[in-house]
Amino acid sequence: MMNSDLIKSIELMGQGMAAIFVVIIVIYFAVHLILRLTGGRNKEQAG
Repeated sequence: MMNSDLIKSIELMGQGMAAIFVVIIVIYFAVHLILRLTGGRNKEQAG
């Protein structure tokens, strides 16, 4: 049988993985939104 320490550690690991996943998604959408608003990477530079 699993003791409470193992269960707590698995819960903590799952929360950490979920938090990292959420941060990656937020950064991805923020970069995508900034690129949409500024018109892409190479449009502002002349050639």
